[in-house]
Amino acid sequence: MNSSSRNWLYLLSFLPSFFAIYGNLMGGYFAFGNFVFSLGVLATFEWITKEFLSNQASEKDDIIPKFILLLHIPLQLISVGSLFYGIYSQSLTDYFIIGAALSTGLNSGSSAIIVSHEYIHRKVKYERMLGKLLLFSAGNMYFYIDHLKVHHKWVGTDKDHATAKYGENLYQFFIRSVSGQFWGAIAIEAQRLKAENKMAYGFENYVIRQIILQVLLLISIYYFIGVDAIIAWGLQCFFANFLLEYVNYIQHYGLSRDYKERVTEEHSWQSDRFISRFVLVDLSRHADHHYYASKPYHTLITYPNSPILPAGYAGLFFVAAVPPLWFKLMHPKIAQIKA
Repeated sequence: MNSSSRNWLYLLSFLPSFFAIYGNLMGGYFAFGNFVFSLGVLATFEWITKEFLSNQASEKDDIIPKFILLLHIPLQLISVGSLFYGIYSQSLTDYFIIGAALSTGLNSGSSAIIVSHEYIHRKVKYERMLGKLLLFSAGNMYFYIDHLKVHHKWVGTDKDHATAKYGENLYQFFIRSVSGQFWGAIAIEAQRLKAENKMAYGFENYVIRQIILQVLLLISIYYFIGVDAIIAWGLQCFFANFLLEYVNYIQHYGLSRDYKERVTEEHSWQSDRFISRFVLVDLSRHADHHYYASKPYHTLITYPNSPILPAGYAGLFFVAAVPPLWFKLMHPKIAQIKA
């Protein structure tokens, strides 16, 4: 398969959005649709499908991958909007609101945050703004600052909150990572503003601004729709960001480097499983991303000497959620790497 034909496979990344939107509009048990599809169907296929190892170069300026990223933006906004509409129209009621919020949050984690990750690495201002918009739609206030200014610089060291330590379970990591990134991002912005002789903790501080805008959004949601919509929004944001930290957790778990050592393809876990590659727009080729952070997703390659995850991102979710299973699966692999 040539690179042009392969690029069409990234259309699979729209599937979670379609399931989330359909469930929000139809209500009932359809509200759980994306949750079941992404963490049930896709997770199962992750374990039984083969790796897609093609390293055939794709042109940086290919139009199809760019168009696919752009389409994720309206789909994400429609997904969140349909959640509110479903509650407003009472298509979603009772515990089906929870199902819809989880399905929408799962889409925000697998679509909005992943596509935003692609955009915030771009040098073009409007693309970075699109990345910020997507992060806002998932309720994330810290990733834009911490990921670019801390994670890529200090990955694999104790200075990076988003690197999971050996023996640290997912839940410990989630609390440490979110709190560390959040307060760290506020401090980084405060330092930047002080250097520019501006108010350190005012509206120009990115994190403070996001907090204010989120509060204004919550007030609007309450006024126009009600408490149920606020609960749904909070749940979808929480789950989206839990997925973000789950991804951070498995991408660097147990891998470390010296502060003075250059980041290489050996400091990130990678996966070439078909589902992770094309539903998650090659986020799973994370080793190459850290080696060359500016490379567009469709140009990333796999390295033979990079540590390889035993399954894809969807397939490992419930394994990571049970720490003894995760440790039993991953610790022998880490021992082999260090041997």
